[in-house]
Amino acid sequence: MMRALKWLGGLVVGNFGWKLLSLAVAFTIWALVATEPELNTVTQVQLEYRNIPDEIEISSEPVSMVRLELRGPSGALRDLGANGVARPSIVLDMGGVQPGQRTFTIDDGAVKLARGVRLVRAIPSEVRFEFERRATRTVPIAVRFAGQGENGYVVARCDVSPKMARIVGPASHVGRIVFATTDPVDVSTVVGSSEFHVNAFVNDDFVRFQTPSLVTVRVTMKRK
Repeated sequence: MMRALKWLGGLVVGNFGWKLLSLAVAFTIWALVATEPELNTVTQVQLEYRNIPDEIEISSEPVSMVRLELRGPSGALRDLGANGVARPSIVLDMGGVQPGQRTFTIDDGAVKLARGVRLVRAIPSEVRFEFERRATRTVPIAVRFAGQGENGYVVARCDVSPKMARIVGPASHVGRIVFATTDPVDVSTVVGSSEFHVNAFVNDDFVRFQTPSLVTVRVTMKRK
């Protein structure tokens, strides 16, 4: 019994100075954190989303950035995104959305923050999206020329390959596209036949090519 008590006493007394120093350091760190002032700050965060169904497209101009007013310890707010402090993020779950308008609320459920940091408000507090079903369509490719006639020659024959392009996007946007257009083909110095490789484009930011947009244009010139 006495040996056990002596052993326990040794645990308490042994290295007493170091233990006391460790306790003092721990208390100092706690005191600094506990007395750290709380501040507010505003930061701009990029909007992210997930689980959008494969057959659904966003057909309205989406909000891409949201301002968040945050409150928390001054050190945590100062180190957002650095020194191991997580940067705020906004992730909207779009699982199950259907064609039409849908409004999402920017609240605690959508905002991910570092420990100790709280959301005061989001600006805007709600974002609205317009959704449509995805559509595909094949449209012809029209060639644009630049410099035609400058050297006394004009285009006598033009062959484009491929002649058609497959486009995809929100149904209403795809339905408005009549044709795709190439980048300008400069024929100002061509007097015989020549071949060009250019890209095609559609005049709608919501519509994209399902296949590569590179086009081969072969031209034959003749005198005016």
